[in-house]
Amino acid sequence: MDIYLYLAFIGSTIILGLIPGPNIALIVANSISYGARYGLVSVAGTSSAMVPQLIITILGASTLLAIMADWFEWLRWLGVAYLLYLAVQHFLKKEDDVLELSADDHRAALKQVYWRGFWVSASNPKTLLFFGAFLPQFVSPEGNMLQQMIILSCSFVLVITLVDSIWALLAAKMRNVLQCMGHLRHRISGVFFLLAGVGLALARKS
Repeated sequence: MDIYLYLAFIGSTIILGLIPGPNIALIVANSISYGARYGLVSVAGTSSAMVPQLIITILGASTLLAIMADWFEWLRWLGVAYLLYLAVQHFLKKEDDVLELSADDHRAALKQVYWRGFWVSASNPKTLLFFGAFLPQFVSPEGNMLQQMIILSCSFVLVITLVDSIWALLAAKMRNVLQCMGHLRHRISGVFFLLAGVGLALARKS
């Protein structure tokens, strides 16, 4: 693999990770509302959803990508409705209900946050087709294509996970600033859930 092409790929991936979208909005909302731990679990959910999508891309199943995008269209709208529901919940919330959870309740809440992140990421049909268009641009024709696609895919997940984790930690710092302003914190989280829903609603197949 050409090292300069690879570095260009890493730089492009970082820039993509810095651009807010449904995943970022969800991560930030959970970090502001519940703290860094919940934001990082959201990152785990959104990042793990990329793995099966990247595997399909590596296999070169472009037709399957298009079919899956059609299947996920209905799931996308369910995701939009769910995010809007969460936004309304946070707008109406009056106190921090996470801090008083038992250990078992915390585990259940973390599990729910993980799967929320997974399905929001997986239900975006634009992501499926994006990988198929983005990754091949950084494959050198002189090298082993399969090997390069695997390296690029693994690198993409690692870089995006790192950038998303930074988003989560920065948002958690914002939570600390708003610690004594529970109402406002939940309103801000509600805005980010709303933005995540709008972003997912606007995601279209190209």
